[in-house]
Amino acid sequence: MSRQLLSQALIKFFSGLAIVMILLFLPAGTLRYPQAWLLIGILFAPMFIAGLFMMAKAPELLKKRLNAKETESEQRLVVLLSGLTFLAAFISAGLSFRFKALLLPFPVSVIAAVVFLAAYALYAEVLRENAYLSRTIEVQTGQKVIDSGLYGIVRHPMYMATVLLFLMMPLVLGSVISLIFMLGYIPVIVKRIRNEEQVLEKGLPGYREYKKRVRYRLLPFIW
Repeated sequence: MSRQLLSQALIKFFSGLAIVMILLFLPAGTLRYPQAWLLIGILFAPMFIAGLFMMAKAPELLKKRLNAKETESEQRLVVLLSGLTFLAAFISAGLSFRFKALLLPFPVSVIAAVVFLAAYALYAEVLRENAYLSRTIEVQTGQKVIDSGLYGIVRHPMYMATVLLFLMMPLVLGSVISLIFMLGYIPVIVKRIRNEEQVLEKGLPGYREYKKRVRYRLLPFIW
């Protein structure tokens, strides 16, 4: 186990936890925000467990997942827009709770939490199937086209799981306003997918043929 990798992972984990707590509880004006604690629990507990598993069994994959520095200029814009979307969604959720504006019943949050965890399991399966996954758009040395499992259904199952995760967050937080902001993530991820496929077509042998075999990018029979 690399101490440097462990330190990097722990720093990213706890800094992410701190940022989310600030973005939710500060606008809410209180720590008594049950939906926020629910989201933090279902978001960070599985993340911590997955991080420990990758540290022990797949440290190279963990290293790729921790690397978030994009080289593509178009993807840097996507990262910026994604960040702004999250800021707006989390801050508005806290403000909605503070001022009791357009809140959803707590049972909706519970149902959304169940769906969120199911999407997390889907995300974990994608990580198991594809050891080349990184957080940046790139073609890695020795990379091959993965076309089995979920990759035989849609070309980007990781983004399919990610969209579901992100859309469930505002529902877990119980905020309609937050959901409206988070819907802005959909055109952002569409832009990312289009650019990623251009990169893969140029640099990954067999990807053009794979696109012909698997027609749908994100949602079966839709897109």
